[in-house]
Amino acid sequence: MSGRKQEQEQEHRQRHVRVAVIGSGFGGLGAAVRLRREGITDFVVLERADSVGGTWRDNSYPGCTCDVPSHLYSFSFAPNPDWPRTFSGQEHIRAYLEHVTDVFRLRPHIRFGREVRMMTWDNDELHWTIETSQETYTADVVVSATGPLSDPKIPDIPGLDGFPGKVFHSARWDHGHELSGQRVAMVGTGASAIQIVPAIQPRVGRLTLFQRTPPWVMPRMDRRITDAERWLHRQLPFTQSVRRGALWGIRELQVSAFTKRPGELGPIEALAKANLAKHVKDPGLRARLTPDYRIGCKRILLSSEYYPAITRPNVDVVTSALAEVRGSTLVAADGSESEADVIVFGTGFHVTDMPIADRVTGADGITLAEAWKDGMQSLRGAAAAGFPNWLSIIGPNTGLGNSSMILMIESQLNYLADYLRQLHILGGRTALAARPAAVAAWNRRVQARMTRTVWNTGCSSWYLDAAGRNTTVWPGTTGEFRRLTREVNLSEYDIVRAPVREEVAG
Repeated sequence: MSGRKQEQEQEHRQRHVRVAVIGSGFGGLGAAVRLRREGITDFVVLERADSVGGTWRDNSYPGCTCDVPSHLYSFSFAPNPDWPRTFSGQEHIRAYLEHVTDVFRLRPHIRFGREVRMMTWDNDELHWTIETSQETYTADVVVSATGPLSDPKIPDIPGLDGFPGKVFHSARWDHGHELSGQRVAMVGTGASAIQIVPAIQPRVGRLTLFQRTPPWVMPRMDRRITDAERWLHRQLPFTQSVRRGALWGIRELQVSAFTKRPGELGPIEALAKANLAKHVKDPGLRARLTPDYRIGCKRILLSSEYYPAITRPNVDVVTSALAEVRGSTLVAADGSESEADVIVFGTGFHVTDMPIADRVTGADGITLAEAWKDGMQSLRGAAAAGFPNWLSIIGPNTGLGNSSMILMIESQLNYLADYLRQLHILGGRTALAARPAAVAAWNRRVQARMTRTVWNTGCSSWYLDAAGRNTTVWPGTTGEFRRLTREVNLSEYDIVRAPVREEVAG
């Protein structure tokens, strides 16, 4: 064998791994920790950016904070007794993820600057070929942890290309551009916008808020966590577990109102209206800020600063979508016009049409996007039909409307661990392929339950796909999902073994 061929084969061996994890946010780092705990060290984490953090790295806009309590928005296996506030800011969550990366010795496995361009299943070799921006890997199993909030969505607005000022999305904040004294247009009134508005309002010259649909906003009961509390959690770790358990239990008790009896949310809606009335005295503005849909149909937002900010003299609320841009003039759908130097889009992400789906080609030679053309669906939020040995973290119908996604991620990590155990037991070059009938049956049950939920009561939200189907949210408790993903049911999979190669006579 020539030296060059030996080098090529060695290079190939070095780039073949048992597991390839895509993304280094909560899902990707959690998967990496779980792999190490299962005794699997032959894996890589492919990350397109130059640091870990996922959405908490990308979203660094002014005022960025989490709307889930800190002690619930963290891994159960990596408690943090030193959270500074009951609701943590972006910088604290990102620092936590960096800490997890170091404590669990994950950095040797992470390959930064590796954007995945294509993943293709090889039916003969029973592995995935993963082409990145730097090199190509092969992997027996792929764990896709890119997350639904990773690719910003900017609407196609006529004339936007001709806008002479600065344009950026909230998840790609331009920290080098000074907003002081400028005329700023904020497009959207979602979770990011209600944090950005009060953060920038005091320093901008004029702020125009384009509100297509008003959100329901509840007060944010945030406070500094005292030194005594932190000392207690460090000295007596069980107290932190009790705190986490209480936060979890309260949210579990709320689930039935969201999933079975939306009418029970009436008192919460009354509190939200009282919050609005407290801060917005102008009856005309208050009417424009009052939603016409059941609270909870869209995500309930938390802020104690949003309403006071938009009542300030330098803020205009346009209760219409941005329809056209004519130079520096912004034209709303209702025909009103305003001038701007900067446009900030808080218009969400590609959730039901994730770009990664176009880059995954399965056993039948079609992409995941093509397989999901009629709506995303997978088995237990993890395995898609036609894509063997490919699992997603935060897959279809695993989102939550009232609790911490870390709970769902950890459930899916349990499923991943058992999936890998089953492959090890089966031995040899083997793959598990989710049976189409099993995927369809799971999704029929999920969608049947969805009809009773608050998310299907008539509003338009990012929970719904283009056909109006809810393919994002889980219609149950996190405890139920944990039970349903504790282990792999092999009856829901076809076991695929590598073809036997014929020996060639010498």
